[in-house]
Amino acid sequence: MGLMAARAGGRMQARQNYRTMSRMQRRRSFVQDKVGMKEDFSSREQPTAAAQATAPAEPEYVGELERLAQLREQGILSDQEFQAKKKQILGI
Repeated sequence: MGLMAARAGGRMQARQNYRTMSRMQRRRSFVQDKVGMKEDFSSREQPTAAAQATAPAEPEYVGELERLAQLREQGILSDQEFQAKKKQILGI
């Protein structure tokens, strides 16, 4: 009976993981639709080496934090969600 219970527990955990990921994807899609931030990254042009050399080096996370701040100002994200995501991005 231990094996059957372990297999059932594994299936239950897999279902819960799938539901959680589906929920996260639906929320991400909703936020992107609401803000109109869907982008086609495949068509984005790559900057040339000369443009990269002249532009000051800005960490990638700065743009992400600015976008999150805009979502918070628009009321899409709560302060708690913003702080949690900021900590995740900064690795705190």
